[in-house]
Amino acid sequence: MEPSGSSTTHQSNHTLNSTGGGCPREVNDKIRLCRFLCYGSEGDIYTAREEGGVSLESAGALLSLLQEGRGAEVVEEIKRFAQDGRAVRLGPSFFALALCSQHSELKTRQAAFKALKEVCRDPAHLFSFIQYKKELKEGMKCGIWGRALRKAVSDWYNEQDAISLAAAVTKCKQREGWSHQDMLRLSHTKPAHEAIALISKYVTKGWAEVQGSFADKENSEEVIKVLQYLEVVEKVKHSCDETEVVNLIEEHKLEREQLLTDHLKSKQVWQALLKEMPLQSMLRILGKMTANKVLEPGSLETQAVCERIQSETALKKAKIHPFSILLASENYKRGQGYQGKTKWEADSSILKAMDSAFYKSFMNVEPVGKCFVVAVDVSTSLSSVVPGTSISTAVAAAAITMIFSRTEAHTHVLSYSEGFLVPCSISADMSLAQTTVELVKIPGGSTDCTLPITWATENGKAVDVFLILTNNPLWTFTASPVESLQKHRQKSGAYSKLVMCGLTSIGHAIADAEDRGLLSICGFDLGALSVIRNLAQDLM
Repeated sequence: MEPSGSSTTHQSNHTLNSTGGGCPREVNDKIRLCRFLCYGSEGDIYTAREEGGVSLESAGALLSLLQEGRGAEVVEEIKRFAQDGRAVRLGPSFFALALCSQHSELKTRQAAFKALKEVCRDPAHLFSFIQYKKELKEGMKCGIWGRALRKAVSDWYNEQDAISLAAAVTKCKQREGWSHQDMLRLSHTKPAHEAIALISKYVTKGWAEVQGSFADKENSEEVIKVLQYLEVVEKVKHSCDETEVVNLIEEHKLEREQLLTDHLKSKQVWQALLKEMPLQSMLRILGKMTANKVLEPGSLETQAVCERIQSETALKKAKIHPFSILLASENYKRGQGYQGKTKWEADSSILKAMDSAFYKSFMNVEPVGKCFVVAVDVSTSLSSVVPGTSISTAVAAAAITMIFSRTEAHTHVLSYSEGFLVPCSISADMSLAQTTVELVKIPGGSTDCTLPITWATENGKAVDVFLILTNNPLWTFTASPVESLQKHRQKSGAYSKLVMCGLTSIGHAIADAEDRGLLSICGFDLGALSVIRNLAQDLM
C-alpha cells in the first residue's frame, strides 16, 4: 500500500487523451443492461440485501437492445455476468436469457438456447429460467415448450456428467413449482446413453423400476457407479437407524438435502454432515449448531470445525471473502438469530478461529489494479448498525478500508468531517480493532463529502475511484460532490469515478444520473464490493 500522505502520483488507468477520449462517460443502454445483470436495476443505486423480483418494466434497456437487433451481444453479456462472478444476483441473468429465448429474431433465440447450460449451471437455475419463460408467456395463446426449448433442456440433462447429475437430481428435486419429472416429461428427453437413461427412469418412474430394468443387465462401469450411488440415497431415505445414516453420510459424502427431516433432528447426523459441509454453508449455521449442542465447548467436533474454519487450504478452496467471514462472525457473536427464537452462547474457540480466518482470507481478494481513495465520514457517531447485519458502521468502515488497503497497491485511506481531513496509515499488520481506532481520531461535525475529492485534487493524485463511506443520508455541502469530481477529472486527466455509500441509508442518489462514473450504495454487503469492482473495471 502506498502511504496515505505520499506525494507520489499514481498514473490512473483512465487517463484521457486530448480529445476527451477513453471509456465512454455517458450512461447508454449497454451500461444499463450491465447494471441490470449485476444487481437487477438499470439505475445508479445499489441497495444491499434487496432481493426484489425483476420484470419487463425494469428491463427497458434490455428490450431496446433486442429491438436494435443486438440480441447475440446481449446473450454474450449475460454469459459473462453469470460465469465470471460479476453478478450480485443471478435472477436477472435468468430473466434476461428467458426473454432472449422468446425474441422474434431467430439468431437471438438460438444464441440464448445455446447458452442455457453455461448460464444455468444447476437445477435451481434451470427451474428459475423455465419459470421466467412461463411468466413472460402469460396471456399468450402459445405455450413455452416449442422444439427449441425441448432440445435445449434435453441437452442440459444429456451433457451432464452422470454422477454429478445423479447428485443434482437427489439434492434439488424441485423449485419454483417445477421438478425434474416435469422437465424430462415436457422436453421429451431421449437419454444420450445408458447412465442418463438410468437417472431419467429413476426420476420419472422411481427406484423399483430402475432395479427391474438394470438389475440383471451387463452394465457399464459408469452405470454401475450411478446405480450404487442411487442405492445409497434410497437406503438412507428409508433408514431409521441413526448409526446407519451416519455411516452412509460419512462414507458417501451425502448432504442434508438428501436426508429426511427426521434425520436432521439427530445431533450425531449433524456432526457427520459438518465434516464435509461446504465451508460457506457451515459458517451460516454455526449458531444453530451451538444452540442444538451439536458443537459443545472443548468437544472433538468443535475442534474439527475450528481447524476447518482457519485452514488456509479450506479457505482458498471455498474462495471465502473476508467480509463474508466478518458477517458470519458478528452474527455468531450476537448469540441470536434474526428470525425465530434460536439463541446460543458463542463458543470462544469458534470466535477465535473466525478471527484468524478473517485475516487469512484476504488472500482470496483479487486486486483490481486501480487507484482508490477510501474516505470515512466521522462527522457523526459510527456506533449504529448496518441494516440487516450485526456489524456496527465503524467496524464495517474499518473492514472495507482494510480490504482495499491490503489488496490494492495504490490506496489512500482518509477520515474526514467538516473542516477536518486526515490521511490514515493503515498497515497490513493492523488488526480490525486498531484500524477502527485509527479511523475515528478526529472530532465530529457536519458532513462535507467533497473534502476527499478536493484533497486528491490539491495533492496531485490521479484517482480511479473515490469510495466515500458515510453514516448520514443527508450532507452539508460546501460544493456539490459532482462539481468537485469534475474539477478533479479536469486537473488530473483521469476519468475518476465516485461511489457514495450510505452505510445506514435506505435510499439516496447522486445528481447527474447520466454520468456512468457515479454510483450510490445503500447499506452494505458482500455484493456491494462486487458492484464497486465492476464499476472500477468498466464492466458496467
